[in-house]
Amino acid sequence: MSFKLLLVDDDADLLSLLSMRLTAAGYQVTAVSSAEEALARLEVDRPHVVVSDVQLPGRDGLALFGDIRSRFPALPVILLTAHGTIPDAVEATSRGVFTYLTKPFDGKALLDKIAEALALSAPEQTQGLAPEVWREPIVSRSRCMAELLAEAKMVAASDASVLIHGESGTGKELLAQAIHRASPRAQRPFVAVNCGAIPENLLESELFGHVKGSFTGAVANHRGLFQAADGGTLFLDEIGDMPAALQVKLLRVLQERSVRPVGASQAVPVNARILSATHRDLDQAMREGLFREDLFYRLNVVSLTLPSLADRREDIPLLANHFIAKLAAKYNKPLNGFAPEAIKALLTASWPGNVRQLFNVVEQVCALATTALIPLNLVQRALRIPSVEVLSYADARARFERDYLVGLLKLTDGNVADAARLADRNRTEFYRLLQKNGLTPGQFRVEPGVDPVAD
Repeated sequence: MSFKLLLVDDDADLLSLLSMRLTAAGYQVTAVSSAEEALARLEVDRPHVVVSDVQLPGRDGLALFGDIRSRFPALPVILLTAHGTIPDAVEATSRGVFTYLTKPFDGKALLDKIAEALALSAPEQTQGLAPEVWREPIVSRSRCMAELLAEAKMVAASDASVLIHGESGTGKELLAQAIHRASPRAQRPFVAVNCGAIPENLLESELFGHVKGSFTGAVANHRGLFQAADGGTLFLDEIGDMPAALQVKLLRVLQERSVRPVGASQAVPVNARILSATHRDLDQAMREGLFREDLFYRLNVVSLTLPSLADRREDIPLLANHFIAKLAAKYNKPLNGFAPEAIKALLTASWPGNVRQLFNVVEQVCALATTALIPLNLVQRALRIPSVEVLSYADARARFERDYLVGLLKLTDGNVADAARLADRNRTEFYRLLQKNGLTPGQFRVEPGVDPVAD
């Protein structure tokens, strides 16, 4: 994989020299001369490492680092500093700068530091493995998802507990699976449980297991999900719905790293990494006494938030076509994609159900499609919105004009003089409008004795 570097320096000669050296080393290099240019470039294409001089015109390199840190916390930054700015650079390292080099520096030293930064932020790629296998099921090209996945990739290398926030249907379990695949536990089990979908009296047994005879129906020993995930990852979905009594028992398991099955007298050691997810506001739940604060801090070592589909609309065509490619085989139909008007409808929909709703809409249109290209009306039906014809401005204006004239002629029973007076136009001009729209006043005159609304 060719890694992307962003160089920032107002010294044109040094910038050119560094660009040549780093390009020769196999990197894709983008070189800019100011912090403002760097920030603009970051909006378009996110690099793997930023290398910036401290002394820049306008906003300096330290201010640039502050902006990068707030918006791209997982992006490594290397600062180049003159002797006079060394104290600032040293302070910056305590705030999260990866490292700094003092000018003049050896070219090999910079290459070594870049390699170290890449090993930290993208260890899988630097070890020669397939770079995107871990996140392959997550279809996206949006910047906000790229930032989230970069953070997920970094935290995957550790054993830290991760709490995934996000609305229903955003793909929280998919992200948890990706973190598991990117972790050292990838070859061990990934076990998921929805804490809100299992009755309270069964959830304890499901999580911790039980021994034969411990309650009515316990006809055999049962290994709980903690034991099933031993050595791997346990994903607790909708953790905010967990009953208060079980929150206490879960906290004890996390503290002691062992579980005691229901009805057992001895605890069993377990070694499972905990990932959890919720669509609820746990801060509010803690204030209301519905969620334990000590458990929250155990689960929320690292917090990741999935954006809603409405916040990543650039992914909608990509996702829709990805889903249609998968579903075409299921329904045995030669589907090629969506008509432009259908894509526009998908792009402008509100998507309260997020990616899950999008998949449902695509599956509906696949099931009903009779043509290779999905039309607008099928998408509108699946979205449960009225069928609306999208007209150009000129067509809409022409249609309004004709409907307006028809309304006037109906109102005046085809009397051109009265209709022209209501339209505030002279009769000659009004006749031209009627001729332009192919309207004849006589069509609207009601014959004497005829009821215009009778059958």
